Amino acid sequence: QLQLVESGGGLVQPGGSLRLSCAASGATMDYYTIGWFRQAPGKEREGISCINSGDDTTKYSGSVKGRFTISRDRAANRVFLQMNSLTPDDTGVYYCAAGGFHCSWLPGAYGSWGQGTQVTVSS
Repeated sequence: QLQLVESGGGLVQPGGSLRLSCAASGATMDYYTIGWFRQAPGKEREGISCINSGDDTTKYSGSVKGRFTISRDRAANRVFLQMNSLTPDDTGVYYCAAGGFHCSWLPGAYGSWGQGTQVTVSS
């Protein structure tokens, strides 16, 4: 019954920053691995970041490593994705997802998904 809602997307200029939020309800997020995925028009959904449930270890894809940071606020039942140095290639719909196993780049490993939030990087 875990439900996820993303927020924080919008229009930003190249080089700018956005902070996305993934809010959970219906159950605690503490026992779930949380992944961030994105999908551009005509392209496959790709995993970009993940934080494990037990030890809070994190992973990043090569395209965002060094620019994006994932973090968890357990008291607020919320996970964040700080995105810096954004480029037009970062444009797409961003989703958070929850799963019962350790970090995976496979969308099928996650059972709960938010509706997504649009990120557009353009001048």
